Amino acid sequence: MINTPIVTAALRDEFLLDPNVVFLNHGSFGACPKPVFETYQRWQLELERQPVEFLGRRADPLLDHARTHIATYLHAPPDSLVFVPNATLGVNTVVRSLTLQAGDEILGTDHEYGAVDKTWEHVCRKTGARYIRQPMPLPFSTPEHFIEQLWQAVTPRTRVIAISHITSPTALIFPIAEVCRRARAAGILTLIDGAHVPGQLDLDLQALDPDFYTGNFHKWLCAPKGSAFLYVRPEHHGLINPLVISWGMADDATFVTRNQWQGTRDLAAFLSVPAAIDFQREHNWPEVRRACHALAVETAQRIDTLTGLSPLAPESWYAQMITAALPAVDPVVLKQTLYDEYRIEVPIVFWNGQTMIRVSVQGYNTSADMDHLLDALTKILPTH
Repeated sequence: MINTPIVTAALRDEFLLDPNVVFLNHGSFGACPKPVFETYQRWQLELERQPVEFLGRRADPLLDHARTHIATYLHAPPDSLVFVPNATLGVNTVVRSLTLQAGDEILGTDHEYGAVDKTWEHVCRKTGARYIRQPMPLPFSTPEHFIEQLWQAVTPRTRVIAISHITSPTALIFPIAEVCRRARAAGILTLIDGAHVPGQLDLDLQALDPDFYTGNFHKWLCAPKGSAFLYVRPEHHGLINPLVISWGMADDATFVTRNQWQGTRDLAAFLSVPAAIDFQREHNWPEVRRACHALAVETAQRIDTLTGLSPLAPESWYAQMITAALPAVDPVVLKQTLYDEYRIEVPIVFWNGQTMIRVSVQGYNTSADMDHLLDALTKILPTH
């Protein structure tokens, strides 16, 4: 068993999570530490004390200051970044700004987030473009094999490659750097859904060099809900317009000023992201991530041993979130039973005909949490 008391002992009490629930679903909406949440509430109170001064005179410099922090964290120019409430909105901002024509092809995979699939399908119905979900069957082997299989679907009509950095249904880390490199060489745009990346992987946008990248801060970085970013490569700044047209659409507008102001909204989550970055730095987050990865991988191995099923990918494809195959069970009933009878919050995924469990391991989780999950699965799942 892996025991990480040095990492987790001080962290469990830092979070606001219900202590009566074993929370193994950080990947869905994240969880915010107490000091970061207190910063968030302070910003909300400051706004309410003088709303006109805050939104009318202070908002832009405050957001610019916060963007400078996230630019350093993401290794990207501040003027190529804007805050958005979530990665889904970031994807929509890019997709709805593109000029697509009948016959254009957008290449994704069958591992993409459902809301992203729906976005592309909606736009393709309107434009006549085609959204291609290239099958990438499990188990995975090497990154080179992944690239080869993805590129089998590239054609002269491929306009955009739109894929996840870490997938939602299968929790796998895709080899995005090589995808971006090959796509640029072929003149194909890249839109990367990094919803699960900030806080879970080191992210260097300058080195990665995508055309567009969006990611959440409110998941693995542990910022307040409704905080995310959109990165746009400089030559595309003029292409991207906000989904809400507001006062930023001036003749002299920049990418930032066009997209930063979208009417009255609570900016507190955006302004609290630097506090989340500071929290993880102060708590030695590289060590936390290392310990969480080890516990996640061990948990996947224990589930595979229990079920007798094969691993879905080598451990190098995972970070702090893993998936393991389950025998044929009703995923809705299993998820409900785990919560109602064992107080375990964990998603059961049905993907491409396979029932899987997706386990998130964050700094507040311990080996005891995993023991509780394995005990529950041992009692619930059919024997093999």
